[in-house]
Amino acid sequence: MTSVSPPARSADVDHIDHAVLLTTRLDALSGLFEALGFTLSPRSPHLLSERPGGPLLTTCTANRCALFGETYIELLGIVDPEAADPWRVRLLAAEYEGLRILSFGCGDIGTVADRLTAAGLSSTGVRDLRRDVETPEGTRTVEARVVHIDRDRTPEGAAHVAQHLTPQYVHQPRYLTHPNGARRLDSVLLVVADEELEAYASRYSRLLGTAPVRRGEARAFPLRAGRVDLVPVSALGTVLPGRTAPVLPFLAAVGVAVADVAAARALAERNGVPVRPTDSGFLVRSEDAYGVNIVFVEG
Repeated sequence: MTSVSPPARSADVDHIDHAVLLTTRLDALSGLFEALGFTLSPRSPHLLSERPGGPLLTTCTANRCALFGETYIELLGIVDPEAADPWRVRLLAAEYEGLRILSFGCGDIGTVADRLTAAGLSSTGVRDLRRDVETPEGTRTVEARVVHIDRDRTPEGAAHVAQHLTPQYVHQPRYLTHPNGARRLDSVLLVVADEELEAYASRYSRLLGTAPVRRGEARAFPLRAGRVDLVPVSALGTVLPGRTAPVLPFLAAVGVAVADVAAARALAERNGVPVRPTDSGFLVRSEDAYGVNIVFVEG
């Protein structure tokens, strides 16, 4: 297999590794993404450890992914309600399903773990993640090292930072070409109460190790790959017309950059997916996408 060589990165957080759409209907959500023109990786179960160096356990989740070479969108399904749940995803799903987990990427997980611990954001230590995937050369094991942000620091959902040890098994070339022309995970949108905007901006500045950029009412964190947008709920209608936040804080949307937004929209419409125009592309509404707004932009 040809290895994927990611762009040069820093030791610390410098990109959104992936956004996780949590669902109890993995087959249905996968079908929607395929109708939108994404090529998805095959279904893969997870093996996780509850503590650093601990035994690997079969868990309640499996995934399929839309992969873009470095960033990706993970469709994370709760497929066995009786199995182990060391990362407490069932609690997240019980609140609501949709965009519930953010994973940021780094070059050296030890550097990040030390900084996040000093900042009072993480007390988990480094955990190992493994899952088997099929490759043209046979079964291989995806390996990563992960630091979780303490859940009481992110009421909007779970967040962690990952260092991939075997990116070539995740971003396999055969999964990187998408009929809709998708190129990358462009952004994620977090909606917060107006009075909490600055506190959230400060927290994400400590999490990501960078200062926000003011964009009107929003606070943006552009990274080497991907962007986090914080928006006060009073401005949500300006950013995503017609959208509301059922809860606060709310991880409201995931953005995808495509080569030709008109072609991507035409494909979705041919496949029967309801879409709505936006100033820069089009939108698949949360009520049509199992809890998450999906925004397509050209880029």
